Amino acid sequence: MTTTLPLRTFGLAAHRLHRSTADGGLARWAAASRSVLQELQLGVAAVGGSADAIEQLALAEHFPRLMRLPYGREGGVMRMVSRIAGGVHTEQELAGAIYLLDPLDPSSLYPEAQALKRQCISHGKPLLLTVAAAAEWVAVEAALQAGVSLRQRPPAMVPLIGQQSLALIAHDALKSAMVDFAHRHFDLLSQTQERFATGTTGGRLNEMAWSRGWPRERPWVQPLRSGPLGGDAQIAELVLDQRCDKVLFFEDVHVARQHEADIQLLERAVCTKSFEAACYHTPAMADAWARAWA
Repeated sequence: MTTTLPLRTFGLAAHRLHRSTADGGLARWAAASRSVLQELQLGVAAVGGSADAIEQLALAEHFPRLMRLPYGREGGVMRMVSRIAGGVHTEQELAGAIYLLDPLDPSSLYPEAQALKRQCISHGKPLLLTVAAAAEWVAVEAALQAGVSLRQRPPAMVPLIGQQSLALIAHDALKSAMVDFAHRHFDLLSQTQERFATGTTGGRLNEMAWSRGWPRERPWVQPLRSGPLGGDAQIAELVLDQRCDKVLFFEDVHVARQHEADIQLLERAVCTKSFEAACYHTPAMADAWARAWA
């Protein structure tokens, strides 16, 4: 059954690496997602440099509703952050953000970039930091709107569910939410090639799987160290080795995190593999992703 959703707008920013050439991340995402962008009638509010690139690379026709934000140096990303939180004018509210990030670009560490992530998670809105994530996510939303499975129309640039490998990570306040998510989507997640999890999350996920009849002689997820003791870095290496292409990371942004550097390391590893890897940061994103692939 098709569900008609109100028209929405995503913010868009892309570092120079992804917007400077015709075969860069921005152009490849726009080409891969053109049909679903049209299907969703998704608006895009592009920060100045990305808006320039869309014009210079003749990509404007890929976007059914294209708007322009100021350049980053003039507060473009800052305005994205405000509008993720609701904005000054309600009609300018953003439903999510696409920020194609180059981990070697110094602006990836600017406060506005960190605030964008925090506000997206706080308000339960999608944040898409890689080309693969952006391509898959718009396909997820289109599939859910049309009432079809991504198995019937797999997104460009993304492997089928049986070829994906997952990392399942959750901060303390969200560990139960991760176990609940895995329980509800157990059959789907069990079809993936490999599954990894950090710390006590891994132990709880394996106990859940064994209680459902998974063979006790083999773990359902491969357990790694806890995040503070290096588990996030272990996941990062798996991503760099292309043994893991999907990170479902239930982050708690409301508590102080002593291992923030490890979290950023993992995120930057995912962004290093922008065309292959994706990270989804909230239970709502993970649930939508799983429902779309079911």
